[in-house]
Amino acid sequence: MTGRNKVAQTELPAGSPQPGEPAFLVVGKLHRPHGLRGEMVFEIYTDFPERLEPGVSVYVGENHQPLRIRSRRPSHTTLLLAFEGFKDPESAGELRNQLVYVRADDRPPLPEGEYYHHQLLGLQVVSDEGRELGKLTQILDTGANDVYVVRSTSGAEILLPALASVIMDIDLEAGKMLVHLLPGLLPE
Repeated sequence: MTGRNKVAQTELPAGSPQPGEPAFLVVGKLHRPHGLRGEMVFEIYTDFPERLEPGVSVYVGENHQPLRIRSRRPSHTTLLLAFEGFKDPESAGELRNQLVYVRADDRPPLPEGEYYHHQLLGLQVVSDEGRELGKLTQILDTGANDVYVVRSTSGAEILLPALASVIMDIDLEAGKMLVHLLPGLLPE
């Protein structure tokens, strides 16, 4: 029941002009120029970095400037990306500290039972006893499993581990998530 593409969490912009399905998804961030050939240090946010190949179009910055990847190579825990039209460190430096997006409709399909974070955010969460718990407002990546932050109408937060024993059903069309509350999950 885990989500993918951790970039759609609430603390990162999804590029969406309106609530709901975003038009763009953040896949990483450009940091600084590297070397003399216009390469940029790229911090990876996506679970699918393999789609960032030469020839692929991405969208850079808040204005979603379309750019085509010219080259790509690994560097420690980052990638070195170069874009067509940016051949030296001075021109590439214009892209410094910009987020890089892909179109949401170009995202890879996920296996059955897995969801992108942006698909889950905003779902109404209901217990298997019929109790309205609130809306899913944030997804925390803890390493072992995600934790869903549910905010009630009173503003109280409930933390739900994204485990099969807790998350019983996700119905994206109905906008609902059915959960089983284990002892200790609700604040007293």
